[in-house]
Amino acid sequence: MNNLIPQLPHRDADSHKGTFGTTLIIGGCKGMSGAMVLCGTAALKSGAGLVQIGTPTSIRSEIAIGNPCYTTIGLPEDDEGRFNQQAIQQISPFVGRASAVVLGPGAGPTKACQEMADHLLGFETSVLLDADALNSLAYNGFPTGFKNKQVVITPHPGEFSRLTRLTAKEIQADRKTLAMNFALSHGIIVVLKGHGTVVSDGKSVYINATGNAGMATGGSGDVLSGIIGALLGQGMQAFDAAKLGVYLHGLAGDHAKKQLGEHSLTALDILEHIPSAFLFHEKALV
Repeated sequence: MNNLIPQLPHRDADSHKGTFGTTLIIGGCKGMSGAMVLCGTAALKSGAGLVQIGTPTSIRSEIAIGNPCYTTIGLPEDDEGRFNQQAIQQISPFVGRASAVVLGPGAGPTKACQEMADHLLGFETSVLLDADALNSLAYNGFPTGFKNKQVVITPHPGEFSRLTRLTAKEIQADRKTLAMNFALSHGIIVVLKGHGTVVSDGKSVYINATGNAGMATGGSGDVLSGIIGALLGQGMQAFDAAKLGVYLHGLAGDHAKKQLGEHSLTALDILEHIPSAFLFHEKALV
């Protein structure tokens, strides 16, 4: 068990936006533009120097309006408004320049998303795979023997069920062991979301103690992906970024609960309380 919370990334007085990395987020489709706004805004509020969003061209303007502080990249798409296989070649130069990449929020479980995930696993850039990136990979099973050594996956029990071919009931009965075994066998960091989120690198396990039932709401996972993606982009090692991101995400939700209660809490409320979570953790370490 490793429940020590990592420190926030250090910020020198003479830093500039390039110091804190570029977090590239790929995903979104028609009807799911909000996922990218939530994820991108969370990354900005979590210290990313620059945030770029690669998304189907048809929803690019919707996402751009969501926040003026990130930039957007229009990607070719299929008839359903999801990025297609041509998007892989188009986004590759941006991947090469990014400090960390997040793939999956609102993307749709497509063959193109699966191939995009496989493509990213061939880079050395830190990568977080969430939502439909995981659902897409689940068709053929999560790959092994890939080049990237800084990979984080953030499944909820349903997504983890599809990856492991176990039932949600079996997963919930032994979350710690199953997350640890999957992390070890694939050489990745597993963030198994839920009450007492489990984070494991296959050797150590962190059980998160922050968060509340009000966070069981649409978009909450997109916010978490943005937080962890920003911490990866600032140079944190994947296990530390995952632990700290999960802790801060839950803490932001707890701060929101104090003001709003659980029943009315939304992902936007978690977003708005990210700064207070960071400040609380920073003061706690002084």
